[in-house]
Amino acid sequence: MTASAQTLAQAAAFELKAAGFTLPVIRLLGLDMDAVAEQLVAKVEQAPDFFRNTPVVIDLTGLTETAGDVQFPQLVGLLRGYGMIPFGVRGGTQAQHSAAEAMELAILGDALMRRAASAARPGQDSGQPQSPGTEGRPIPAGGFTLITRPVRSGQRVYASGGDLSVVAAVSAGAELMADGNIHVYGALRGRALAGMKGDTDARIFCQNLEAELVSVAGHYRVSENIPNELKGVPVQIFLDQKILRIEKI
Repeated sequence: MTASAQTLAQAAAFELKAAGFTLPVIRLLGLDMDAVAEQLVAKVEQAPDFFRNTPVVIDLTGLTETAGDVQFPQLVGLLRGYGMIPFGVRGGTQAQHSAAEAMELAILGDALMRRAASAARPGQDSGQPQSPGTEGRPIPAGGFTLITRPVRSGQRVYASGGDLSVVAAVSAGAELMADGNIHVYGALRGRALAGMKGDTDARIFCQNLEAELVSVAGHYRVSENIPNELKGVPVQIFLDQKILRIEKI
């Protein structure tokens, strides 16, 4: 820190902290999507602003192992229709996980461990984006994934079991996910979610914060709730006593 920065820090009259949030969870208790829709509309009407542009997790732990298939296309469409952003699923069977992945939903919790690369679909294995336009170079020994080209809108990169570094820009509509830290050596305009398995020590570092959403271990902030003075500058994002903080580097 420079002498001028130290002087400003000492002269500060207050401390600005970002509020912490936990991702809302929708716990399915049955597979009747009509019933889900009927009850969901009642909830949304009570607090429409709460659900607007809110990432949500679909919890399948309330279903029995013999419950059958979840109609993810209908469920995801329903949630998006009410302004929510379905992010991932928790719990459930292997078949349900496969169906969820087909809808581009992340598998959270212990089930986040991916199947072997030989069984994975193209673009769904660890560290690889969905489009061949972005190159990923996993380094298993260090639990580290390196992306050397821009991550474009609609692409998703997931670093399983370690950190993710992107030495290029991340476009709006792109998504970065890592079990560990995320480093972006360029503009971060998409979404970045670190600590996917609940690692509260994970951090996000970027050279230019313009993100739509940032999250550490489920605590998140959307662009509208990020102070303007923290946008367009190098920052680090981390949890402090369950509060998501964003600080200039």
